[in-house]
Amino acid sequence: MNGLLHGKKGIIFGALDANSIAWKVAEAVHAQGGRFVLTNAPIAMRMGEINALAERTGSKIIPADATSETDLEALFRGALTELGGGLDFVLHSIGMSVNVRKGKHYTDLNYEWLHKGWDVSAVSFHKVLQSAWKLDALNEWGSVVALSYIAAQRSFPDYSDMADNKAYLESIARSFGYHYGMRKKVRINTISQSPTRTTAGSGVKGFDGFIDFAEKMSPLGNATGEDCAQLCVGLFSDLCRRVTMQNLFNDGGFSSMGVSDAVMQVFQSAAEQGANEPK
Repeated sequence: MNGLLHGKKGIIFGALDANSIAWKVAEAVHAQGGRFVLTNAPIAMRMGEINALAERTGSKIIPADATSETDLEALFRGALTELGGGLDFVLHSIGMSVNVRKGKHYTDLNYEWLHKGWDVSAVSFHKVLQSAWKLDALNEWGSVVALSYIAAQRSFPDYSDMADNKAYLESIARSFGYHYGMRKKVRINTISQSPTRTTAGSGVKGFDGFIDFAEKMSPLGNATGEDCAQLCVGLFSDLCRRVTMQNLFNDGGFSSMGVSDAVMQVFQSAAEQGANEPK
């Protein structure tokens, strides 16, 4: 289905490099006829390759720190001017934990780092929505999507305080989703994505091993960044006009599994090997 987002305009947060899910969303939205402004924190933009994406998609870049209300107001005003009117979609693809990066155990968190990660990963979502609300920047039946992870509902020890951040993020989607739905029929959802090889994800301890585990657990296999991009396109489109305040699992079935044959075979093989080793 081509041209699904023809005439729609928005903002995409978080594209860093070609491994970023936000980057893949931008490419998919562009392919479906959507127009957008790209944004990221100035320090992240210096580390990434966002200029190439902007050139490829004919998009303007407006730097913004998503934790700064002043920056967000300037971003939304700039996007409204650049795109010629109200916005139809926003992607929030932002997450960071200093504690995870520095290997701090969940039982020994640095609270200054905790607050920073919470502000960047979760509170920034509220700030984005509140900025759009105050400027009346979103059109009726607009769509806002933020990226989450199943650790918001279940324990993944090495995900540390990022799990708490994602739980808060999902709560914001529900709470603000009510108010924005009542005001302008704007839909707000989160996507709980499979573990995906991104620059940010690679900083989580044991990440490669967990990707392999999730692949063995999921009947359809792990969802890729491209899969997530297509789901975002669907949520941005008019095909999902009554879907709001939901956390959608895009994980190949992982979230509904208890155990799989493939995982059991790994443990069975390990048990058999252990039984055969000399005592």
